Amino acid sequence: MNKQTNSLSKQTLLFDMDDTLIYCNKYFDAVLDQFFDLMKTWFRSYRVTVKEIRTIQNEYDIAGVAKSGFVSTHFPKSLIHTWNHFSTLTGRDTSKEEEDQLWKLGMSVYEMEVEPYPGMIDTLNQLRDEGHELYLYTGGEAVIQQRKIDQMKLKEYFDDRIFIRQHKSIDALEDILKQLDLDRLHTWMIGNSLRTDVLPALTNGIHAIYLKQPTEWSFNIVDLDVKPQGAFYTIEKLTEVPSTIQQWVSNKA
Repeated sequence: MNKQTNSLSKQTLLFDMDDTLIYCNKYFDAVLDQFFDLMKTWFRSYRVTVKEIRTIQNEYDIAGVAKSGFVSTHFPKSLIHTWNHFSTLTGRDTSKEEEDQLWKLGMSVYEMEVEPYPGMIDTLNQLRDEGHELYLYTGGEAVIQQRKIDQMKLKEYFDDRIFIRQHKSIDALEDILKQLDLDRLHTWMIGNSLRTDVLPALTNGIHAIYLKQPTEWSFNIVDLDVKPQGAFYTIEKLTEVPSTIQQWVSNKA
């Protein structure tokens, strides 16, 4: 292997965490199913449909993230706002007991035990063994995200190379790239969100791997109106990351 291939082989890889390395959205979906069941019971006589409830909750949910970032309280607030919306619309009486029940239900999503995506450990082991430098770049509240990191023992792979941001944006990623003084020709962002992973990566001139999910939270879906300066791959399994990186390295060698 020549010197050029050696220099190409080692890449800097920034991994998203939620719904890239570990499951996340399915826990919110499980809580939402409970919420929809409650709302159907409470508003049965008013003929409010699950589709209507889902639409309003999603609007409040996305608005909360857009305004405050990934703050834990915005999800339970979206349930309460939706409940208030339909209570006002139908004239149904509200109660403190129901509001408290919704708050507790919304916050319960952060207490669930997380689980890794298939192949997470093997993928990270392989990339580390191949000499790549691994970073974790996740969005959310520090306490909640750190709990997940600890549960999954991710520090074994990322050590102190972990960044937790309330807002994942173009500017937030740019700050990290500048802080670390990374070589953008050999730096990758790997994640499931077009909005918070792929778009910032392409805008900031680094490579991107989009881990496409069968179903995705609508907040994460945006049009990509930026031309990639480097590589941009779409994959469907986390375990495809090493071969995707190797494919690019081989093509450049």
